[in-house]
Amino acid sequence: MGSDSDMPVMAKAAQILDKLGVEYEMSIISAHREPDTFFEYAKSAESKGWKVIIAGAGMAAHLPGMCAAIFPLPVIGIPMHTSSLGGRDSLYSIVQMPSGIPVATVAINGGANAGLLAAKILATSDAELLERLKAYSAELKEQVEAKDARLKEVGYQAY
Repeated sequence: MGSDSDMPVMAKAAQILDKLGVEYEMSIISAHREPDTFFEYAKSAESKGWKVIIAGAGMAAHLPGMCAAIFPLPVIGIPMHTSSLGGRDSLYSIVQMPSGIPVATVAINGGANAGLLAAKILATSDAELLERLKAYSAELKEQVEAKDARLKEVGYQAY
């Protein structure tokens, strides 16, 4: 993440990865304020065995795109909500990458979906993780079914 202010959103990705048993590393690195540190981090990611990078950034949001320019494997960008433009600036900066430098982009503040997408990418070569993802999806279905049953039981007005 580019700033500690991104932590609440990035924590949602971490919670999903924790739930699914996926190891990860979190760091605060500013592509603009410490470019040398950023370049070394992105260049060394492949040799560390990383398969996916989730990069959250706000405003100009260069962190995900620059990761994608350096790291040869998938990068998932999380555009952060901003006070001035509501995160649209972040979204456009991440989603409008030039041809040849793709960044998978989730919704503004979409930390949970970034974690899930990373897990799904990793599950293409990890059968145990795929089974945990299927169980997670089944849990979501059960939660919705329970809410629907409660609605039918107590009625709309009492819900």
